[in-house]
Amino acid sequence: MTDQLRLMAVHAHPDDESSKGAATMAKYVSEGVDVLVVTCTGGERGSILNPKLQGDAYVEANIHEVRRREMEEARQILGVRQEWLGFVDSGLPEGDPLPPLPEGCFALEDVERAAGELVRSIRAFRPQVITTYDENGGYPHPDHIMTHKITMVAFEGAADTDRYPEADFGAPYRPLKLYYNQGFNRQRTEALHKALLARGMESPYGEWLERWDKSDFRPRTLTTHVPCGDFFEIRDKALLAHATQIDPDGGWFRVPMEVQREVWPTEEYELAKSLVETSLPEDDLFAGIRENA
Repeated sequence: MTDQLRLMAVHAHPDDESSKGAATMAKYVSEGVDVLVVTCTGGERGSILNPKLQGDAYVEANIHEVRRREMEEARQILGVRQEWLGFVDSGLPEGDPLPPLPEGCFALEDVERAAGELVRSIRAFRPQVITTYDENGGYPHPDHIMTHKITMVAFEGAADTDRYPEADFGAPYRPLKLYYNQGFNRQRTEALHKALLARGMESPYGEWLERWDKSDFRPRTLTTHVPCGDFFEIRDKALLAHATQIDPDGGWFRVPMEVQREVWPTEEYELAKSLVETSLPEDDLFAGIRENA
């Protein structure tokens, strides 16, 4: 009864949906699940990371419009719905000391007010499952951390009859499960790294592992492994649609597809909240829900 199943993926910027959980979304779309990507900001302050587009005067002058077009192309590739919350990208502050965040940016919004915009989306779409980032944002970008904060508030607030009572916020609705994306986990990285070296191939993950070894990085709990290897090509195609952000010759695409499918054909999640009974580990974000849909 997958026509009754709905998945919402809450992300900070255009391109995040294609680098975090994209194959999972494509798999569920293929099964008839209704999938909505909610993008908190327009990615206006994101750097142009593709060397082939750096210095392009049109792209630099119209980055907001360009990134919206890229998002629309990725959306079509993944087969999902998508909506914008309309907040302004905070940028990634760099330096020591860190500079202040720009006035009016997403990360400086009042959390309760910003969460209200997501509550509207949740009450309108009525997802049983929501995915987002953990309290560290996956990595400490201020917009990723803010995305975590508002999603946690909205997950509870969407069901609370006393919060956001105005009619334009919609009727209260209770999502059933909340997950953190954990696709960039140490277990996967080490497995692919060792597999590549064993095959006499160069690995793009050596520096990642060295940085983790030198940091206070602690592996997260991986509760849910979604088999989605058949959808890795769709994931990569959607990621390449974000041409300003992704270098087609970069590290994202250096692991042969056959190695990925053989060694690690899943995407990982951490179950953060569940209002239904489920048995861990899971292989389905709708475990405990699908049976009663």
